[in-house]
Formats: sequence, C-alpha cells, structure tokens
Amino acid sequence: MNFELRRFELADAAAQKGDALIVLVPKAFQPGDTALGQLIAGAIKSGDLETKAGKLLQLYKVDGVSCTRLVLAGCDQGSSRQVRQAVAAATGVLKSAAVKRVVLCFGWGAPADAVHAAVMAAADASYVYTTSKSKPEGRTLTQWVIGVADMVAARPSFDHAVAAVHGVEFAKEWGNRPANYATPTQLAEAARSLAKAPQIGCEVLGPRQVEKLGMGAFMAVARGSEEELRFIVLRYSGAAKSVAPTVLVGKGISFDTGGISIKPAGEMDEMKFDMCGAASVLGVFRALGELKPKINVIGLIPSCENMPDGRAVKPGDVVTSMSGQTVEILNTDAEGRLILCDALTYAERFHPAAVIDIATLTGACVIALGAVRSGLFSTADTLAAELQAAGEAVQDLCWRMPLDDDYAEGLKSNFADVANVGGRPAGSVTAAKFLQRFAEKFPWAHLDIAGTAWKGGAAKGATGRPVPLLLKYLLEQANKAAATAPARKTAGPRKSA
Repeated sequence: MNFELRRFELADAAAQKGDALIVLVPKAFQPGDTALGQLIAGAIKSGDLETKAGKLLQLYKVDGVSCTRLVLAGCDQGSSRQVRQAVAAATGVLKSAAVKRVVLCFGWGAPADAVHAAVMAAADASYVYTTSKSKPEGRTLTQWVIGVADMVAARPSFDHAVAAVHGVEFAKEWGNRPANYATPTQLAEAARSLAKAPQIGCEVLGPRQVEKLGMGAFMAVARGSEEELRFIVLRYSGAAKSVAPTVLVGKGISFDTGGISIKPAGEMDEMKFDMCGAASVLGVFRALGELKPKINVIGLIPSCENMPDGRAVKPGDVVTSMSGQTVEILNTDAEGRLILCDALTYAERFHPAAVIDIATLTGACVIALGAVRSGLFSTADTLAAELQAAGEAVQDLCWRMPLDDDYAEGLKSNFADVANVGGRPAGSVTAAKFLQRFAEKFPWAHLDIAGTAWKGGAAKGATGRPVPLLLKYLLEQANKAAATAPARKTAGPRKSA
C-alpha cells in the first residue's frame, strides 16, 4: 500500500489525477465558490447526500472533475471514529471497480487525528490476504493520495499512521496464515527479518536454552507437539542503554487444540489466531523500525503449539515455572497463561519501566466486552490510564477490568502453589490474577485481545489489534521522555590564550 501526502483543499481537489476522488463531507460543510463545493451543497440540499457518517453518494464522470469516479462520503462531526466509518464505506464501493489510485480530500480543515484515522481506515478496508492462495487476486486499491491544507502540521500524524499501517498489516499477515504456514520456527524467522532495521536486534532460543532457563510451564505446553518451541527476544534500541525499556510480551500459541482438554471441532480452525498477541508484538517492531522513536523496547514471544500427543501434559500434572512457583494444570486449554508466566519472569532481567503482555487469553473476555474493546488489567494506575488514552486516540479501544484479591481465591490448589484455572465465573479476571503472581517486580498491564484480535464469519481474518494502541502508547512515552530531558548546555565563546 502506497500513501502520499499532498497539499490541496477542496478548491484544488477536482484537478487531482486518479481513478477515484473521495470527498469527506461534514455536517457543517461550507461549499465556498468552487464548482465541486456547489455540487456537494446541492446534493445535501436535495437530500441525495446525507452527512451522517458512512452515507454515500456515487457519481461517474462529473464535469470538471479529473477523476473518473467521485464518491461523496458523509462524516457527521468529523471525529476520528466518523472519519473511519466514512472512509471504510467509500473504500468498500470502490473495491469492486477498476480503481487503483484514490485521491482523498477533506471537506473541512481536518485535524491531524482525522488524517491518521483516514489512512488507517483506507488500509484496513482495502487489505487482502494472499499468501496461501494458488491464484492470489491481490489488492486493487494500491495508491492513496491524501490532501491536506497544512502539510507541516499533518506530517507527523500521517507518518505515524503509515508506519502503523505497515505494522498492522505485518500482524495481520502472520495472524491470518494457516498454522502450517506460521509454525514457531517460521515466527522466529519473521522476527529475524525485522532485525534488518538498524536499531532492531533479534535472538531466538530453542528447547535446550529454554530448559536451561527453567521455563517448566512453557515447556509443559510444548511437550505435545512435534513442532519445536521457540522463545523470541526482540530489542529495539532507540535511546541510551541506561534508559529502562518497555517490555512487550506476546502470546505465541501458533495453534491451540486445547491439548488433552481438547476443544470442540466447530470453529477450531480459528485457533490459528491464538498467536495474535505475538503477531501484534511483531507488528509494533515493524513500525518502530520505520519511525525510530527515542525509546527502548523489548519484545518477548514464547511460541509453541498446544497438541494432544501421548507426551502432552495432563490435567492434574504439576509443573515448576521459571519463577520457582509450582502450577497445577487443571485444564490444558488454559495454556496461554502458562507460557506467559515464564516470559514475565524472564522480563525481570531487563529492569523494565513497564511490562505489557498481549494475549488471546479467555473466551470470558469475549463475553464481557465483545469485539469492541480489549480487556485491560493493570497493577499500575498511570500505566493503565496511558494505555486507555492511547487506545482512545487511535480508536483501538480497551477497557480496564478489576484485579481485586478476592478473585484469586479460585486459583488455590491442594497440590501446588497455584492452579492454572479458577472456574467459569470471572474467567478473564482469574486468568489475569494468575499472571499477576509473576509480575510483582515491575509496573504491569495485561491486554486480553480474545474478542478483538480477529473476526469470524464472512469477514474472518486478523484485525492487527492492538498494534495501533501499543504504538501510540510507545510514541507518547518517547514524547514524554523528550519533554522531561534536561536541555543541553550550549558552549560559550572560547577565551583567547
């Protein structure tokens, strides 16, 4: 996908070259004295165009408009959410036509967040997965020209959005791949490919190294599969070594049968998406390599399959985690928390400023929040507030959930320090309480993305969430660090000898 930022407004939009011109029309549209503006005003007055977000009017070969197709898209008040709705609707009607180059114009002085929203929506609506198809059709809309009145003001938001698109699409690619196209080994190779960027490094640990570290919980999950586990360590070094990093931990179950506690056959194919937490970490690093913010970030991805082999871990087995805590595995389908707990312990060695784990962890979170918001759990109020604010800013929403100590009562075990499940009630909370035991030494947040990481049904596919949220959070941390950094002293004039 190719995005280009240009300086032009409604008065210049008709002269832009392309296959289609999309004009976003707000409720408070002011037509001015241009022919295109008067056309839009007339369409509104006649009732042919509604300015409600997502309402469209399509026109073909309009006199004075260089683009063959003209799509007028209502966007109401012009909020980020409404811009996304408008661009998604307009892109949808163009995908079926012979359209490659699209020109997008704001029918008002759009703020930077509207530019960001437009770019993200355009990419999302025109995305096509092709990797495992014998005759891939590919994406038809490949070029987007975004017109703004002030390029200097819009440039940072535009660059951020384009990098986020690349990160989201990298996450979608690996989330959408069938499990035999995205094994732990292949995920490791994807991580290594990111290390081609100058500030990114990658280390991949295999079974022997993981065993030496004492990651008994992680190894227990991997035992039932012929595919070897991989523990991936990514490093983005954008600041001085003395600056504490933010650590992202992504659940990388490349396929989840449930193990001995096997899942029902219906929709089990969707368990290829159980590594979307890992994919989101890869996506964030893809974007960091492009934006190069002054921050340090570590990415940890424990990756394996959860299979019901004769060597697979059994309900009732007790394993010893890297932290030394023993875990009674009452349900082998609660495996994500087992690989994450060892990764959280590993994160301690980086003395992190904060640790955020991302996981398609519980069906209970889907029941609680659906596909609109990811579940957010945190032991640090500031971290939670910053993550929620980042999500609101880029329309990658999350919602903070409780971590009351009483929820941990169900995790008590007669045979180990803790059980890996606590029953059906508040299942997403008890899962987070389990992880919390391994995250006491740093500010910690957990994002349960089971409802937001992919879509089912006719629109089946990975969403790339929460790459936009995480990237926005990290950029804000870099901005905060820059704002609080002491100013460099300028050298005064030299004294003559």
